[in-house]
Formats: sequence, structure tokens, C-alpha cells
Amino acid sequence: MYLNKAMVFGNLTRDPEAKAMPNGRQVCNFSIATNRTYKKADGTKAEEVEFHNIVSYGRTAELCAQYLKKGSSAYVEGHLKTRSWEGEKGKQYRTEIVADTIQFGPRAASQGSTPRGEAPQQPVAAKEDAIEYPTEDINPDDIPF
Repeated sequence: MYLNKAMVFGNLTRDPEAKAMPNGRQVCNFSIATNRTYKKADGTKAEEVEFHNIVSYGRTAELCAQYLKKGSSAYVEGHLKTRSWEGEKGKQYRTEIVADTIQFGPRAASQGSTPRGEAPQQPVAAKEDAIEYPTEDINPDDIPF
């Protein structure tokens, strides 16, 4: 049995780049930074940052492009894939996490709850026929069950 599974939780280092492939399928690329703190042998605290390239396809790609932006937090589950191509510097390689599942992290209050590029909705006024609850305490002996 073989296992190729990657799980990362971190913050986006740049805005997602969404594109359409020649067959019409959506693809979205972005990168996530994760950090690790540890103690060195001499007892001092050190921090190590790792950058992960993420690729998503289809509906997941559309949602990432719509809701994520630089600084957003996200949890990504997927598998590792290394691709190669001939470039100016000869044969080049890039290892990416191909996302199977993405969960968006908590949104900051300044970000609101609307997708990028859309105007925020006006707050909904309280309904006049809303339920009014009693202000006095309820006596447990008055409850019939």
C-alpha cells in the first residue's frame, strides 16, 4: 500500500491566480506559508517558514479565486505532484500540492463575508414581528414536564 497525502494549514502569501485550461476546466494556483517554532541545541528559540505551492481544479478553483486573498488562512488536503518542463535554465521542476479539499479559515472583521470584488450587502433590519422573550426569570416549578 502506498500513501501520498499532504495536509497544510497556513496563510496565503499572494492572491490566487485563476485561469481556464484549453478544455474549459478552471484551475487556481496560490501558495501557503506555514511556520514551525523549535528550540535550538543552545536553548534559543528559532522559527522556520515553509512555502507550499497549491493547485486546485474545477469548482474548488472557482471558490478559491472568489473567496481567498493574500493573508487569508486556509486548510488544504491533497496529494503531492511534481511536474517538469524545459525552460531557459534547462529542465525545471516544481512540486505542488494538488488540493482535494480546501477549508477556508476564519475571516477577519474587516474582510466581511462577501466575495472579492462584490459590494457588501446592507444589514437586514430587525423584523417587527420578532419573538419577544420575557424579561423575568422562569421558575422551574412552572415547567409542566
